[in-house]
Amino acid sequence: MYRTRSWRRIIRRTPGGGVLVRYEKRRPSKAKCAICGRELHGVPSLRPYQLAKLAKTEKRPERPYGGYICPQCLSRGLKEAIRSTVSF
Repeated sequence: MYRTRSWRRIIRRTPGGGVLVRYEKRRPSKAKCAICGRELHGVPSLRPYQLAKLAKTEKRPERPYGGYICPQCLSRGLKEAIRSTVSF
């Protein structure tokens, strides 16, 4: 099972002087914006069991659609929404 390269090999030295090889899954890819596909900042790229240990505020930015779309797409969408609702 561990012979595939989907498992990351971590070499650890034990206090007794031996060498252990530990295996762990590789880190997932960075979160992407749902609209433009740009990399999202402020969203950690961790495995689900590591994400569960983080506080809610550490998982995504605190703004509308934080962790789902980038701030540039958010501002563009808000401007378009305001333009469409306001009629002179």
